[in-house]
Amino acid sequence: MTRRKLVAGNWKMNGSLAQLAELDAIAAAARTNPEVDVAICPPFTLVAPAAARGNLSIGAQDVHPNDKGAHTGDVSAAMLKEAGASLVIVGHSERRTDHAETSALVRAKAEAAIGAGLIAIVCIGETEEERLAGRAVQVVEEQLNGSIPPGATAERLVVAYEPVWAIGTGRTPTVQDVAEIHAAIRAKLRGLLGDAADQVRILYGGSVKASNAAELMAVPDVDGALVGGASLTAADFVPIVVAAAKG
Repeated sequence: MTRRKLVAGNWKMNGSLAQLAELDAIAAAARTNPEVDVAICPPFTLVAPAAARGNLSIGAQDVHPNDKGAHTGDVSAAMLKEAGASLVIVGHSERRTDHAETSALVRAKAEAAIGAGLIAIVCIGETEEERLAGRAVQVVEEQLNGSIPPGATAERLVVAYEPVWAIGTGRTPTVQDVAEIHAAIRAKLRGLLGDAADQVRILYGGSVKASNAAELMAVPDVDGALVGGASLTAADFVPIVVAAAKG
């Protein structure tokens, strides 16, 4: 079953107005590789100016589950949509760890994003301790159980598997490990969503770079990548887009 590859860049707490010039070369690569969907998720302050360039899908890195209210420092899905975002990352391990986000909160954020017409990229992944204890599959299945909104569709839901121990470390799981987890995610999604799960894209994230992108993209049920540091420049990010187009 064919699923379009998606390569999404997560700038995290990096970037500036001047750095948005990188988007032009990334957009050019997206145009020359039309079989791949490409997006960049900059900090909140850059969502509107990035979207205003009009040449690339832009997302955000978090969203509040409520439409509005007394939530100082938070941003709603409707606000992101108005700013020009088309997707949003929820449940990244840095949010789950640094901000003690639970899977129930992640699901509420995903529901809010989907309700506003955004694509929700729901992140899951095990720690090194959990992997060494042989609990990697169990952990991601539990996170999926708690984080995936009931009735979600492939048009508005993407899952990103990011082993916590691989994020920003330069380390990646073996191809066999990635294949095992992605197969387990697909099976669990079928249990949660039925036949719709076969069209949900599952991205791999965690130290994705030009040197390993092609190998990762060739793994069954890897439908693209969620890219951190390598998405900050076109020189590093474009080869990953090209690898996805070939994978």
